[in-house]
Amino acid sequence: MRLLFAICICLTIAFAPARALAAFDHQHQALTTLLAKHVQWSPAGHASQVDYVGFAADRPGLKAYLTQLAEVTQADFDGWNAAQRMAFLINAYNAWTVELILTGDSDITSIKDLGSLFSSPWKQEIAPLLGRTRSLDDIEHGLLRGAPDFAEPRIHFAVNCASIGCPALRPEAYTFNELDAQLADQTTRFLGDRSRNRVSADGKTLEISKLFDWYADDFTAKASALSPPAAFLAQYAAQFSADLAVQQRIRAGELEFAFLDYDWSLNSASAAASPP
Repeated sequence: MRLLFAICICLTIAFAPARALAAFDHQHQALTTLLAKHVQWSPAGHASQVDYVGFAADRPGLKAYLTQLAEVTQADFDGWNAAQRMAFLINAYNAWTVELILTGDSDITSIKDLGSLFSSPWKQEIAPLLGRTRSLDDIEHGLLRGAPDFAEPRIHFAVNCASIGCPALRPEAYTFNELDAQLADQTTRFLGDRSRNRVSADGKTLEISKLFDWYADDFTAKASALSPPAAFLAQYAAQFSADLAVQQRIRAGELEFAFLDYDWSLNSASAAASPP
């Protein structure tokens, strides 16, 4: 009887679908391999450049990773913890953004070149994910910002819109076990970039990225009387200035805000290497 039971188990395993036997890789190693090869930090470490030509040569690998994401069912996803789900969605957004860029001509200068008067690139349904085909907006605003158990403003420093004005694309995938540290690192890198976030020369104004204007309500802080985004930025005063007096004014919410123009130029390595 035991022998018969063992044979049945072996036959069940042998004929089980390959997908059922392969657990999803929550380390997203396939994506990390691609990013480590084709993304480099800038010398100052605040931004990164993407080698889209190199990505195009490795496109089969990127498509294989996207297929892995597409095979995850809603039931699979719902069974994961919050960090696993968040890392999955951030990686999906970033990987599909790279794939979207690769669908364009080799000489595109902005992700906006892939849109039209009637369809922005972020509203195009391009990503088979969790049972239906989704747009980048669906992933960011519906699944990430719309998840009640996330409430994580630092995702704005993790999802990458393939633009110079956007926080950097990391040369590694996000993983559930490193997610908090990765988000913290992304935040300090971005806020420390004086081309996108700075104190004005007269010390009276915080000149900050348009991200803080577009998503002001996301950047709140618990138990703070300050309005967003002052409440969030107060936690990172040291990133803006080494002057302790200026830091104190930022923490007290005493500085005015000015939102800098957003640079939609492609974050490509070739563009960064080109003369101005």
